[in-house]
Formats: sequence, structure tokens, C-alpha cells
Amino acid sequence: MKRLAYASIFYAATVFAANAQDCPVAPDHSAEVSAVLEQIRDAETEQSARALSGQLWEFWTDAPDESAQAVLDRGMTRRNAWDLLGAIEDFDRLIAYCPSYAEGYNQRAFAHYLRQDFQSALPDLEKAIELSPNHVAAISGRALTLLGLQRIDEAREALSEALELNPWLSERHLMAPGGPLAIPGEDI
Repeated sequence: MKRLAYASIFYAATVFAANAQDCPVAPDHSAEVSAVLEQIRDAETEQSARALSGQLWEFWTDAPDESAQAVLDRGMTRRNAWDLLGAIEDFDRLIAYCPSYAEGYNQRAFAHYLRQDFQSALPDLEKAIELSPNHVAAISGRALTLLGLQRIDEAREALSEALELNPWLSERHLMAPGGPLAIPGEDI
């Protein structure tokens, strides 16, 4: 029985490795993302910054090929319908197929976060940030996940990093006096 289990694991690993070789490199939108983030930092109102933020999602969710895009879209649809386990299955498939595509990890982390499985979300967020260092949504998601884990100092640091990229994030209020991530010693 153990032999069968090992054979199944080996087969799955081989198939995933072969699939990963078939996934093309994700489009490099880093210059465009940096340009939009600069526009966001210069925005005069939260509303104009929010409109610009939508452009970031267009870049981040631009999957490497049609197959990856279909799995990403299906996973996001399932997540939006609160089929979180189904979404995680889709994001698992996407990551197995395209292990260097940051949004697969970010979306799986979000599904874990919604399940309040912060321990599972955190490594995915860290991988998404490693692959896409200016992914402000993953960075702010990391802050929220760390807050969920009650790792307050780390959450504050992560949110500060995200706010350097986008000072208009709605999560900025968490650092306001009286907020859960307010700097110690600041009163209301």
C-alpha cells in the first residue's frame, strides 16, 4: 500500500513538474506597475487613487497563457462566490502549472485569509511578494494576515511598506491613533 502511495506522489510530482515547464513566463508588467504606483502616490484624492489602483489589477491578473488565465478566472469566480475550497483547488492547479506567477500565490493566500487560515496564507503572500516585490495588494494582505496572527509589530511594518507604495490604501486607517496597528504611545 505504501508503494502505491509513493508511486502516486511521484506521478503527481512528475506531472506538475512537466506542466510547470509548459507554462510560459508571465508578462513583465513591472515598469507599468511602477508607473501606476507613482501616479497613485501623486494622486490628490482617494477616489482618483482608487481608479488608478484598478489598473494594477489588470497587470497582476494578466496570466502567462490562456490555460493559466482560465484557471485564475475560475478560481477568482469561485472565491467571489465563497466556494473557498474550490478556489484553493484552482489556485493549487495554477501554482503547479505556473510556479513563477505571483498572482496564483496571492489569490490562494486571499482564499486562505477569507477562511481565517492565516498560517496558510502567510507563506503564499511571502512567495507572491518575492516574485512581485511591488505587489502592494500582497504586501497589504501580508499586513492583514500578520494582524490576524497577532504579530502586531510585523503587521505594522508590512503595512508601512505597503503605504510607501500606495498611501491611499483603505488599510491605512489601521495605523491611525486608536487603530490596531497604531504606533505605541499615540493617543486618540
